[in-house]
Amino acid sequence: MDRPLARLPTSNAGDRANLDDVQVEPASVQLSGQSPAVGGWKNVLLKAGLRPTRQRLMLNELLFARGARHVSAEMRFAEARETGFPVPWSTVYNTLNQFTQAGLLRRFCLDRSRALYDTITTPHPHYYLHGEHTLLDVPNADLLLVKVPEPLPGHEVSCGGLIIHLRRKRS
Repeated sequence: MDRPLARLPTSNAGDRANLDDVQVEPASVQLSGQSPAVGGWKNVLLKAGLRPTRQRLMLNELLFARGARHVSAEMRFAEARETGFPVPWSTVYNTLNQFTQAGLLRRFCLDRSRALYDTITTPHPHYYLHGEHTLLDVPNADLLLVKVPEPLPGHEVSCGGLIIHLRRKRS
């Protein structure tokens, strides 16, 4: 299942999908295949340790209503504006970082200019397309890590993942 993301300008209108693939383990929040019922987004934020402000509730709805995907802060800002929710740039950026710290998102800094956020927080492999600022899930990935290195002394593994960087072939 390839999920292109975070291209500017955003024209990703797509169909609204449910939350079948969204799993949030670090914050012990399970979005068990369905969009939460009325008041459900408030409970998701509370379980993640976040106060359910109006801005967080709206950005959470916009973020997860389209299902599993990768987004940038620029994409979130544009989507909020398109829906008639005028939110400051700083609020979008801060909310994405708060959601990441709470375990609702995974953040990827793949180049020096922008970060991408993944709504699937469990470890899974990605392709990163250089020059296109696009992150795709590796479809049907069956990876076998034969020997995982030991963490540094005094450290533990907090998350795992694999990013395969790709560039277009020169003809």
